[in-house]
Amino acid sequence: MKGATKTRDVKTSILDATDRLLARRGYKKMTIDDLAAEVGIGKGSVYLHFSSKEEIALSHIDGIIERLKTRLYEISEKKSGCDKRLKEMLVERVIFRFDSVQHYTQSLDDIFANIRQRLLERRTRHFGEEAKIFAKLIKEGVGSGAFAKINPDDAARSLLLATNSLLPYSLSTEELGERKEIQKRVSGLADLLLKGVVAR
Repeated sequence: MKGATKTRDVKTSILDATDRLLARRGYKKMTIDDLAAEVGIGKGSVYLHFSSKEEIALSHIDGIIERLKTRLYEISEKKSGCDKRLKEMLVERVIFRFDSVQHYTQSLDDIFANIRQRLLERRTRHFGEEAKIFAKLIKEGVGSGAFAKINPDDAARSLLLATNSLLPYSLSTEELGERKEIQKRVSGLADLLLKGVVAR
């Protein structure tokens, strides 16, 4: 791993190692020594980039959400109809998270039980950031007449809340089921939700 560290950003290597260790050991059992050994650097080098194990774990989650937001934005900018883009975004927000933690044996709530309050604060912020991307597309749809005259911000929050039940928070990916089944469920839910958004 030491050779790989030379060619990759150390901070990214630490976050990648965090992902692997969270999957194998969970947050409580993961140590800074474990991270340093996994990356092939000294413990002090970890602290040059992060102040604590908690910051590392939360930064790892932030990274997943940043990649998701980029993906949602890309979908929102496609040239297809607003309804097709909105459905794709709803499916993507669930499947992206599922794929990102599929190798974890526990739910995220179980893995991060020791820092639950901080995780919930981040989750609230993340949902707010996602809602802005959804609201922008909904506003476009309302303006074009594709969507009913609804409040874009309220509609975005409602759509996220409706699909949150399929996110791997309180259930592990194993408990949620196979990826194909999750995709089918969220697609069906998205179709149902769109009926309340699309102009008649």
